[in-house]
Amino acid sequence: MDILKTLADELGIKVEQVEKTVELIDEGNTIPFISRYRKEVTGSLDDTVLRELYDRLQYLRKLDERKEEISNLIAAQDKLTPEITFALENAKTLVELEDIYRPFKPKRTTRASVARAKGLEPLANYILEQRDSYDPKIEVYAEEFISEEEGKEVPDVQAALQGACDIIAEDISNNAEFRKMLREYTVNNGSLTTKGLTEESTVYENYYDFSEPIKKLKGHRVLAINRGEKEDVIKVSVSLPEEDGIAQLVSRVITNKDSDANSYLMATITDAYERLLFPAIEREVRTSLFDDACEGALKVFSENLRNLLLVSPIKGKTVLGYDPGYGHGCKLAVVDKTGKVLDTAVIYPFRSKDKENEADLEKSKATIIKLVNKYDVDVIAIGNGTASRESEKLVAQRVLKDSQCRSGVKYTIVSEAGASVYSASKFAAEEFPDFDVMQRSAVSIARRLQDPLAELVKIEPKAIGVGQYQHDMKQARLSEALGGVVEDCVNGVGVDINTASYALLSYVSGINLTAAKNIVAYREKNGEFKNRQQILKVPKIGDKAFTQCAGFLRIPGAADVFDSTGVHPESYEIADALLKKFDFTYDDVRNKNLTLLRFKATQYGISKLCAEFGCGEPTLEDIISELEKPGRDIREDAPAPVLSSDILEIEDLKPEMLLKGTVRNVVDFGCFVDIGVHHDGLLHISEMSDRYIKHPSELYSVGDVIEVRIKDVDVKKHRISLTRKGLN
Repeated sequence: MDILKTLADELGIKVEQVEKTVELIDEGNTIPFISRYRKEVTGSLDDTVLRELYDRLQYLRKLDERKEEISNLIAAQDKLTPEITFALENAKTLVELEDIYRPFKPKRTTRASVARAKGLEPLANYILEQRDSYDPKIEVYAEEFISEEEGKEVPDVQAALQGACDIIAEDISNNAEFRKMLREYTVNNGSLTTKGLTEESTVYENYYDFSEPIKKLKGHRVLAINRGEKEDVIKVSVSLPEEDGIAQLVSRVITNKDSDANSYLMATITDAYERLLFPAIEREVRTSLFDDACEGALKVFSENLRNLLLVSPIKGKTVLGYDPGYGHGCKLAVVDKTGKVLDTAVIYPFRSKDKENEADLEKSKATIIKLVNKYDVDVIAIGNGTASRESEKLVAQRVLKDSQCRSGVKYTIVSEAGASVYSASKFAAEEFPDFDVMQRSAVSIARRLQDPLAELVKIEPKAIGVGQYQHDMKQARLSEALGGVVEDCVNGVGVDINTASYALLSYVSGINLTAAKNIVAYREKNGEFKNRQQILKVPKIGDKAFTQCAGFLRIPGAADVFDSTGVHPESYEIADALLKKFDFTYDDVRNKNLTLLRFKATQYGISKLCAEFGCGEPTLEDIISELEKPGRDIREDAPAPVLSSDILEIEDLKPEMLLKGTVRNVVDFGCFVDIGVHHDGLLHISEMSDRYIKHPSELYSVGDVIEVRIKDVDVKKHRISLTRKGLN
């Protein structure tokens, strides 16, 4: 296989781009580094295309390796023919390869293998050949195979014919062409059918009596069905009219309609289909459905995670993190504008889940007000877990409306997803050894409002709660893909090396966990990094790692102004020459006084400058962008979190009411929107627009602030249906 050409065709890019990108990957360069600092080489491929290219490259290389393995295994049996070699070379998937290899695999004992051991293969071939006239007749020829030899007993003609048919059935089942044909036919004409195994009400009720054509099945349905099957709530099967499947085989096996062999072949084809072929095809089709559903869900999950990590941070605000709870109390943590913990407390406003105590509420209110006033708190971040609704009432109706409370304070609801995972982690124990789990959670809630990216990287990506059926997916593939998303986001934003945790640093291009910990240890021992060259003094960071990471690590206030920007050290001379060319100084960079730089460079001629400086246009464009807005955070363009000062009850919601909300999660069938009540509303895909929408991600992303209309409210079931029809 020409892997480079295949990749170019699949991705719609030039073969040269693929070839040079693969060279960079094989040299050990990371995707973020290639995407950002090797644009001339790749033709400016972005990180999304590069990730896809990398994934497919690994698959196609694995495919090539397996082709060679199978070829060698068949050759070792002296059975490799030009036809088999051609089939191997043209196989496009691992499944097709295994189909080709199936007849040559070492086999366990089967009815067919027993028949072969008895010497019945010539009889099987005789039947399968379907000659126009048989001489002798099949039954007569079968008499030659009757044997009393020990271990090869064939007592009569019937036993000989049965053994021969067993061989034919297995050969039909192992035929790669037949398997591929039937697999495709089943996908195009079959259905997935489910039946309930209980009469009890469950979340799988929609699948108690369900059938849908396989080619129309949505990924989220496949994952839901698989989970229901795993929980023994529903029974699942692939449905295809048996006569249709058998007819497909008959048309390929029976070539002489007048042959005496046909009666044997018809029975054998039916046996092969029912006993061997269709059960295997059913497993393969369901595996393929699952794999495709996982990849689809993974793309949605990855996009949600990317948008969540790139939510606009609330900078320069002192935040009180509030982790709600009942009997064990609500934990509070005040963090300053830099994320440093100033104070913690525990309040018990809801000792009983069912009964409020006025004294407890008043005492809790007083504690919150005391912390708010003492530390000039700007925002109270309330976790959305247990007792969140009651806590929101306490804050909105008692704390913020009390005349003793500092004015101008707002509150917001923050997703707790993954906070408990972080709190119980080794990282949290190292960060806050003297705090209990709940106190750490309160700190995490506050910090994830201040800087979502810096805080959420401490949590395993799949625990952040913006996917669907993530626990049902292939975990290794999930971790790999989501890790790539986090890596892209961290490097896209850039990291302050003097304040970043080792969890954040470990996602920087070229830095592993050990090197990240070494950076923090070096910082604690020697003080803040003064310049990027100091990074080379950190153990486990050599020239190769430095090249990969340097451009993504920022040193605000560094003597060399370029150290605080995304300009890579290898391009400092070009940046310096550019400034001097148009009479700008380093102070102009520090004071962000370079608004005319791009205008002057364009007037002079970008290509002319590139020729003078010996660089490519993408590199020069990036340098100009960095110098125009040094240290710019790409998250500044994202919508800011919605802050509130009053509460909204689900009982307050009425159809046709217009509200603003924040998109919390995007799934295949719609998105969930936080509109300020305890339960998110569902904006179904059919209600997103007046025009047809193929997938919710076409319109909305996690973190988007959108206007919605209440369509319907079910207070008892806590269900809120939203619509955007008529609002587009």
